[in-house]
Amino acid sequence: MYIYIRAAICCRVQGGINMEMAKLQRDRLVDAVYQSLRQAILDSSIPPSERLNVEELAQKLGVSLTPVRHAVQQLATEGLLEIKPRSGTFVTQLSAQNVEETLEIRRALECLAAETVVDKITHQDLRRLRELLKSLRKPVRSDRDRAGHDQDNSEFHCILIRASGNQRLAEIYETLNTHLKIARIHAPREDWLSRLDEEQAEHEEIVDALERRDADAAKQALTKHIRRAKDVLVAGIVRNSS
Repeated sequence: MYIYIRAAICCRVQGGINMEMAKLQRDRLVDAVYQSLRQAILDSSIPPSERLNVEELAQKLGVSLTPVRHAVQQLATEGLLEIKPRSGTFVTQLSAQNVEETLEIRRALECLAAETVVDKITHQDLRRLRELLKSLRKPVRSDRDRAGHDQDNSEFHCILIRASGNQRLAEIYETLNTHLKIARIHAPREDWLSRLDEEQAEHEEIVDALERRDADAAKQALTKHIRRAKDVLVAGIVRNSS
């Protein structure tokens, strides 16, 4: 996990340094470190409960301590890291309660989106949802298959959120979705595989309702789908922790 950063070029203006350019370079460096650490957490390269060593991370990434510290603060604000006084910084370990609460909020957001999306969703969006349904029917036999399935599933729900036209809702949803990616990564494989047929049927109900422009039916299908997913994830976390 390395980041190669080109040396910043100082632009001189009338004998002085253009500080706006210097700040831009620094901001880009912080963002690069943030994106690298965030991806490592999401793909489990840095596992839940792992204690982070800021000095070691800076060395591996080939940067100074400052951008790593800023990136850590951003990730802590998102809830992906926990900063414990006198203990250190740790990758967040989601509890059953965390997942349950997060999925209930997600259900509320998607149902809110459904109230307006039935009037706004385009034929192109609906066509893409049908394409995703077809892709989601493919057998899942390997970790690569699962990663592809998860990506299609995420896009499926993001289309619904985006098509609502509510930017603030989309921003809140993205934060929640990050936590759910972690929960899904660590869900027991056997539980997840056994429920793919249920998931597919629920997705088809959602798309059918959207095509009919039926907001109530869409909300009912979303509620059924998300609460079933919540029960599966929570049960898996409880079993793993016992």
